[in-house]
Amino acid sequence: MMIVEEVISGSIADEIGIKKEDKILKINNLEPKDIIEYSYIINDEEINLLVEHKNKELEEIEIEKDFDEDLGIVFTSAVFDKLKRCQNHCIFCFVDQQPKGLRDSLYVKDDDWRLSYIQGTYVTLTNFKEDDWQRIEQYHISPLFVSIHTTNPELRVKMTKNPNASKILEQLKRFKKLKTKIHAQIVLCPGFNDGTELKRTLDDLAQFKSIIKSIAIVPVGISKYRPEGELKKVDKKVALETIKLVEEFNKKVKKQIAMASDEFFLLTNQEVPDKKYYGEFLQIEDGVGAIRLLKDSFKKNFKKLKKKLKNKTKLTIATATSPAKLFSEFAKQIQIKNLEFEVIGIKNQFFGEDINVAGLITASDIIETIKGKNISNLIIPSVMLKKNGEGYTNEFLDGKTLDDIQRLNKDMKIYTLKDYYSFDEIREIINNL
Repeated sequence: MMIVEEVISGSIADEIGIKKEDKILKINNLEPKDIIEYSYIINDEEINLLVEHKNKELEEIEIEKDFDEDLGIVFTSAVFDKLKRCQNHCIFCFVDQQPKGLRDSLYVKDDDWRLSYIQGTYVTLTNFKEDDWQRIEQYHISPLFVSIHTTNPELRVKMTKNPNASKILEQLKRFKKLKTKIHAQIVLCPGFNDGTELKRTLDDLAQFKSIIKSIAIVPVGISKYRPEGELKKVDKKVALETIKLVEEFNKKVKKQIAMASDEFFLLTNQEVPDKKYYGEFLQIEDGVGAIRLLKDSFKKNFKKLKKKLKNKTKLTIATATSPAKLFSEFAKQIQIKNLEFEVIGIKNQFFGEDINVAGLITASDIIETIKGKNISNLIIPSVMLKKNGEGYTNEFLDGKTLDDIQRLNKDMKIYTLKDYYSFDEIREIINNL
């Protein structure tokens, strides 16, 4: 169902009276399955819309426009038909490691290649049908983000608990034939797909270097709700071995394709590599290169910071424990007269202290950590908040909001960082204090 979420001011849709919550039932007598088909259909110069307005009134609207001119409609979802749900039961799935009582959307597991193409979500390809292959070929879909984990057919079935998972090499061969580019992901689970199995996977992926744009290897995340026994954390030994295997693979293919995520370097007390290692930072959302980007950004912005503030001011940044260590390094270098730059690491009591990424910090843990503290200006990363279209709402994973934090101190000013991998916004906040 094509439900209107927003109409761009001054657009064709705005001019013809399309409103939020209206439904587009048909376009040129067709019912597109998703935003991909929609984008192709509206390229025509003559468009006929069948609209069901919010008041249930039906209206047929004829439009003449330039070829390729957009209608200016933002929909509530990029998928108009049934979302392809995940049929796997992966041993490492974080959705299955969440407590009860969170908002319903957090328990939804999609495995839809359309969202992979549009939004960069990962797919395992275990639910692929022939129609999917035909549409990918028809619309020249590329790139896709694919969860590989392992190319060992038996092991991939074991890890995903889905017999269809054994087809991964055949599917990669078909993508190669279609020239569909791939961003690959490997969630490393010690005792399953690390060591010799990781080497086998990387060796198998070498034959697809012409279509693989990047390979991100990330450590398994284990919340306190996961039963003990089956999964183990990545330790220093496994991290060192993984970094080495990645280096050997890149030398073998003579391309910088594979990357270990930041956490592997933190576990081994190594400096993260320079920006050449990460190329175009193609999997930054997976924690691959975030520290390097932030360090380089701080170095650039450090020279642009004020030397003195007019009045004595305190600025506090609250984030997860791992990034807090990095910000503490920055704080030691920031010597601005009249500024106290404080960094607070938030321990994740909600999911467990082993989960130390900013995107999984809840308002409850922030409140528990900062209550009673003298904080006048608070910075938190937007990645802690629920995403909505291109931006963020004010709601955290636990259902609490920024307003709940504000109640600790009505005079406290709260800043949310839109770009967590840059120091630009923090520089602007400091210079405007």
